[in-house]
Amino acid sequence: MQWWNNAVGYEVYIRSFADSDGDGVGDFGGLTERLDHLAWLGVDAVWVTPFYPSPQADFGYDVADYRDVDPVYGDMEDFRRFATRARDLGLKVMIDLVPNHTSSEHPWFRSALADPDSPERGYYIFRPPGPDGGPPNNWLSHFGGPAWTLDPASGEYYCHLFHRMQPDLDWSNPAVRREFEEIVEFWTELGVDGFRIDVAHALTKDHDLRDNPQILPLASDATPNQAFSAFEHVHDLGLDSSREIFEAWKSLPGGSDTLLVGEVYLVDVDRSTSYMGDGGLDLCLFFGLNRRPWDPVGFVDELRDWAEASKRGFAWTIASHDENRPPTRFGGGEAGRRRALSIWTLFCSLPGMPFVYQGEELGLEDGSVEPEHVQDPVGKAAYHEGRDPARTPMPWDTGPDNGFTTGAPWLTSGTRAPAETVQHQKEHPDSHLWLFRDLLATRKRLAPIRTGPGRWLPAPPGVAVVLSGEVLTVANLTDDPGGVVLPPGDWSPEFDTARGDNPVASGRIEVPPTSARVYVAAPSPL
Repeated sequence: MQWWNNAVGYEVYIRSFADSDGDGVGDFGGLTERLDHLAWLGVDAVWVTPFYPSPQADFGYDVADYRDVDPVYGDMEDFRRFATRARDLGLKVMIDLVPNHTSSEHPWFRSALADPDSPERGYYIFRPPGPDGGPPNNWLSHFGGPAWTLDPASGEYYCHLFHRMQPDLDWSNPAVRREFEEIVEFWTELGVDGFRIDVAHALTKDHDLRDNPQILPLASDATPNQAFSAFEHVHDLGLDSSREIFEAWKSLPGGSDTLLVGEVYLVDVDRSTSYMGDGGLDLCLFFGLNRRPWDPVGFVDELRDWAEASKRGFAWTIASHDENRPPTRFGGGEAGRRRALSIWTLFCSLPGMPFVYQGEELGLEDGSVEPEHVQDPVGKAAYHEGRDPARTPMPWDTGPDNGFTTGAPWLTSGTRAPAETVQHQKEHPDSHLWLFRDLLATRKRLAPIRTGPGRWLPAPPGVAVVLSGEVLTVANLTDDPGGVVLPPGDWSPEFDTARGDNPVASGRIEVPPTSARVYVAAPSPL
């Protein structure tokens, strides 16, 4: 059995987690000091977002050196101390790998611009203009406008599916593949146990760079998202050939024990599943609910479709540094927290590896960021609002800036209420934090008897009943009591999001609105 089976991961957005030196930016020193919290919470692995040297055009997802630490986060010795402390606490270490594109400040791209005959020119996708003198094809950037920028010196365009300062690599070039195999080996030799692979579905592109078919009208005032959705992305995203890259990484020394989690943002269960298994990705991130408002019936249907498509499951998420926080999307306040926890209870009943986004264990809603303090120009341009509300500093205590920093935080936001802080919630066993911790402990405790992919039993719309071995999970996502018929036998309660005092159950039961319960098969009477 691989280490990630039945594990739970925790995403650290390092800029906003904990600052140890007072410069207002989270760093490895702060992360190392706070690892005890993650061990206490009961997660098994910590995933750290990009910390490499970067001009920060996309807050670290524009990498200028894949083998070092940006000074704002510390240095390589700080990384080693973090990894050692994590191991001492029994935590696996995962890092973000960004292989689709580099920063335009990366030495490879600088050489490519300086000398069109250099080997590094072939690391990127440069092409002559199209017949009209413009971009070579109709591909669009996720962040708005064409996915091509002109290099005036050579008269050629270079491809970038994201920011113009994030030029795409050409993965048809064997030299690029060798470079990244060495990068993967570099970090695994330092003790990294897994990688979250950014934009894993877009590494290879159509060889002939053909136009994408247009499937919707394109209004002149379309937002970047609307414009991108007007095309069927059959030539720039989701090509089967990307899988070959992950197969090569899994064949590297130690590859079978190194977790590869792909950001396959296709929101297509069949395409995502095709990247996994038989030497490919170990898991793909599940994004089916991450940008959606509360929809009980739709959510249950979506989860069932994905859960039944893969026996190994997925990397289950409802939150990340790129989307509004779940309680906010799900209605806000206590109702939003209850709804998010019900989804999490379902995650904990399924094969795969759920990932907590920092602060999710506290039930945090979006942070408050005034327009004059917005720091996310990319997100603001792409979505007409920044991603900053999900990236506000982690609230550790009731001190200045909630204990995140002794300086001025990189992202100015409203102070969190005492009840939203780690300190306060740890001191109150009736808090969301303790309930979330209990859920993770229940998942771990029941792992030996939670076998198989899980069987979804008949239930009313918006209600899920999942039987995995001897573990039964019932989640009512609706606002009305839900009646369900349990499988034959007696079922002992193990966890209840409503903290009810539940007796052993059998036959038909009523599940309160927006709540979830976990049962185990009770021993047969003698």
